[in-house]
Amino acid sequence: MNQDNFLPRFYRLAIVNILSNIMVPLAGLISVAFLGHLAEIRYLAGVTLATILFNYLYRGLGFLRMGTTGVTAQAVGRNDTEAMLLVGLRNGITALALGLLILILQYPLREVGFALLSATPGVKAAGIAYFNARIWGAPAVLINFVLIGWLLGKEESGKVFWMSIVGNFTNILLDYFLIVRWGWDSTGAGISAAASQYLTLFMGLIFVGISLPWQQLKAVWPQLGHLSAYKETFTLNSNIFIRTLAIMSTFAIFTGLSATLGTVTLTENALIFQVFYLTVFFFEGVGFATETLSGNFKGQETNEQLIPLIKVSISTSLVVGFTFAMTCILFPKTVFGLLTDHQEITQQITYHVRWLLIILICSAIAFMLDGYFIGLAEGEIIRNVSLTAAVVGFSPVAVLAWYYHNNHILWLALSMFIASRAILLVSQLPRTFEYQNEHPSVS
Repeated sequence: MNQDNFLPRFYRLAIVNILSNIMVPLAGLISVAFLGHLAEIRYLAGVTLATILFNYLYRGLGFLRMGTTGVTAQAVGRNDTEAMLLVGLRNGITALALGLLILILQYPLREVGFALLSATPGVKAAGIAYFNARIWGAPAVLINFVLIGWLLGKEESGKVFWMSIVGNFTNILLDYFLIVRWGWDSTGAGISAAASQYLTLFMGLIFVGISLPWQQLKAVWPQLGHLSAYKETFTLNSNIFIRTLAIMSTFAIFTGLSATLGTVTLTENALIFQVFYLTVFFFEGVGFATETLSGNFKGQETNEQLIPLIKVSISTSLVVGFTFAMTCILFPKTVFGLLTDHQEITQQITYHVRWLLIILICSAIAFMLDGYFIGLAEGEIIRNVSLTAAVVGFSPVAVLAWYYHNNHILWLALSMFIASRAILLVSQLPRTFEYQNEHPSVS
């Protein structure tokens, strides 16, 4: 490893990760567009509420991807094939067990979830229909997390890209037929989401099977029964889980409070949030590249690369965030007119879209640094930062938004949460440099 090949590696990983990443929200935006152009707006609002529950389930269990990538990259850096295989197998077994558990518990998950969300009966019915269809894709989603994380840790992001292309193209195609042509509205959106995940899983298993060192796999297989070996994996994954839970809980409260402001405000905020969500996938694409390289640098003990890595990662993310924010602020009716033709919504959006500037700038830093710390297996830092930002940065302002019934204050609350995360993560960077210098051999 040397400085000459650092930038090409980073941008190759970042570009492919971004391209594969944006396929997911783009497919989601197309689903939103299909639903947003139906005669009744309740289908779009219902899917928006149901998506909160899936965000809890899937992004909450995203530690299966995050906890796989960084540790795999460290094993690759040490040239430890056995450890690399064990990471994938252990997390794969965990993913399958959790996916089956979700299917078994789908009824109480649905009932409790929708009981906590405020919505009119029509909106709730549309959301339940979407939930009932999409939930059957849970095992495929979680196993895909592990496959994607494992491939990213090995810097095989091209395979991840093709998995994403085929899976999401299927999702869009099924959305068109099930929603537009056959009129299955929210149920059709759920079926297409679940089916596309199984096709993605099929492709991923083919990619992994082709490159898997089968002889070494047989050698490490007996070690899968050693429960003590799961302790380190559990510690990192639990920290990532708490971090993600804090983030998703904040987003869920934001959407829940939006629902109390009326269906129009809920839908307006949901559309702005879709743009934010899309941009986060860009940030996470850069974060995935950062995660892979920081883990690899740690495994190879080339710690002097960490500061240049952070500089190029942050600058890249900031350019992306600023570009998206200004596009939406300068051309709001053009951007959001693609998602819905309801004039009462597009007119209202122009008053609140300006919040995207601070939100996306701060998110550019926060989500990229998440990847950096996860690559170093510093799960405790991202856990503590997210919890602090949720309790101190978001909650007090959110209470004011609820009390005054004001959407601007609600967006301020979300901005405070994301800004707090960014500031606190930056403050932890010197600590990681000192740790690396004091313990250069730790892997």
